[in-house]
Amino acid sequence: MEFLDGTWKKEVCDWETLLGDSVLNQEAVLEGAIHSIRHMGDVAFVILRRREGLFQTVFESEQVNVSIHDLKEGMTVRVRGTVSEEERAPHGRELRIRSIEILSAPAEPMPMAIDKWKLNTSLEAKLNLRSIALRNIQERSKFKIQEALTRAFRDYLYEKGFTEIHTPKIGARGAEGGANLFKFSYFHKPAVLAQSPQFYKQMMVGVFDRVFETGPVFRAEKHNTKRHLNEYTSLDFEMGYIDGFEEIMAMETGYLQYAMELLKKEYAKELSILKAELPDVSRIPAVRFDEAKQLVAKKYDRKIRNPYDLEPEEEALIGQYFKEEYDADFVFVTHYPSKKRPFYAMDDPADERFTLSFDLLFHGLEVTTGGQRIHDYKALREKIAARGMEEEGMEQYLDTFKHGMPPHGGLGIGLERLTMQLLGEENVREACLFPRDLNRLEP
Repeated sequence: MEFLDGTWKKEVCDWETLLGDSVLNQEAVLEGAIHSIRHMGDVAFVILRRREGLFQTVFESEQVNVSIHDLKEGMTVRVRGTVSEEERAPHGRELRIRSIEILSAPAEPMPMAIDKWKLNTSLEAKLNLRSIALRNIQERSKFKIQEALTRAFRDYLYEKGFTEIHTPKIGARGAEGGANLFKFSYFHKPAVLAQSPQFYKQMMVGVFDRVFETGPVFRAEKHNTKRHLNEYTSLDFEMGYIDGFEEIMAMETGYLQYAMELLKKEYAKELSILKAELPDVSRIPAVRFDEAKQLVAKKYDRKIRNPYDLEPEEEALIGQYFKEEYDADFVFVTHYPSKKRPFYAMDDPADERFTLSFDLLFHGLEVTTGGQRIHDYKALREKIAARGMEEEGMEQYLDTFKHGMPPHGGLGIGLERLTMQLLGEENVREACLFPRDLNRLEP
């Protein structure tokens, strides 16, 4: 009988050991996928791809147990050889191969040149062959940056006393209302895919005070633009006992500061590969919705066509205005009109035409929506009635407020949009592993 103690000894070198002094001029074992093969006569450079990056190995024909012609891009191998210093190699190290064990071999040649520094192909081709295209170092690096944004969100909110929750994505009705719901039959009952975890995270404020979630949300919007997806990842939090919606904005600013520091500290390699410059998040300006519209209308001689919402062009101009005037990459736009916000948004006591809510624009694109919620049971029911809405299907949500709720608010951040803007991509699909849009259900 064997007992597992949580450890597993491997002969294979880990990355830190490989780059350290202990194996220099010593024999080492390395595993990876063959990323590229560069023939130089009797010598070939076989570049291995590992999770940490690329590592150069040297193949000298007479020294190795297999022929160089037996090696193919995409093969996974275990190689044994001597580690030596080589300043021209990535990381200043290379391994001179003595033997190779082939772990798996590709059934056919690589369909695209993933070993090139930048994939020279269309977005459509990259998406059709997504799992192959992502083996390209640049393509892969985008999602290490996305990892950092999610990791920072979790770590920062844990530090601030939040509890992580996981809410259902199948429900009886949507939290936001409207027509952008994916409807389907759930064991012969009508059901929808969640537009957001809004109801559940509000309900959980009554339990844990501060909660957060990272998960998919679904919008049945028939958009075919560079900024919309029908399934995206939302970084959500909700917090109780707030003094005002500005506290939500301050918490998000703190998260962004934490995320940028984490990127600098632990993801410098990926930032360098992508040539990404981090934005300044030390101070983020905030401007009222109506004031923002007036500012860009005046400066850019643009007529205000819709007084109740921001058009994409207006968002871009607001971003441009605050970059030109204050060198700001982000800007909070506050006090959105009540008629364009969900029923649970708290109206401004000073002027009920507006709400205590905000959007965060990053380089002229909305990446966050948030604000203070109505926490009083009577006021919530009155707002529902004033909207001409029915309470049917919201009984359990309303029961939460019937039995007392603290002043609270929260937000949702679109992870793909945040990644897209951070990396300067033009299409949000570049920042989504497997995009779902109007026309794409595969891969």
